[in-house]
Amino acid sequence: MSQEPNSHDSSHEGPIQTPKQLAVAVLLAFLVPIAAIILLVVFVSTNNGSASGSDALSAQATAQRIMPVGSVEIKVASANAGPRSGEEVFKAQCSTCHASGALGSPKFGDAAAWGPRIATGLEALTHSALKGKNAMPPQGGGDFSDLEVTRAAVYMANAGGAKFTEPAAPTGAASSASSAQ
Repeated sequence: MSQEPNSHDSSHEGPIQTPKQLAVAVLLAFLVPIAAIILLVVFVSTNNGSASGSDALSAQATAQRIMPVGSVEIKVASANAGPRSGEEVFKAQCSTCHASGALGSPKFGDAAAWGPRIATGLEALTHSALKGKNAMPPQGGGDFSDLEVTRAAVYMANAGGAKFTEPAAPTGAASSASSAQ
């Protein structure tokens, strides 16, 4: 037992040598974090307005960021608009099947398919279009006036080789449509 348990070896000494150094170290251990927290709060809470060269916080920039991506417009057909043309009705409803010949329908512009139908006359074509025939529902599944369906039948038949004339709108509807313009 040559070594004493409380011997001081110079290689194991710490940086604090005196009680005064210990008191300063303890005091700084509390004050430095508190000072850092206070400085961070002051930095974050200061309102430095808009930085030079940046308009990110301006009212216009904010409005641009929260602007809606899209909008929905609902177009209401006016009662004074008058009946639609045969081409408009065809594009809106009839083209679903007649453009491709789906479900055995005569393809638009196919004279061979429309020939036998044209031979029956405009009245028979209109009746089939209004009441439905085979897989085609009444009015092709649309909601049109009889005049509009007749115009669509004339438009499709004429594209297939017929020489029908598109019926004109009744005189009451024509005068109200012209007065609306």
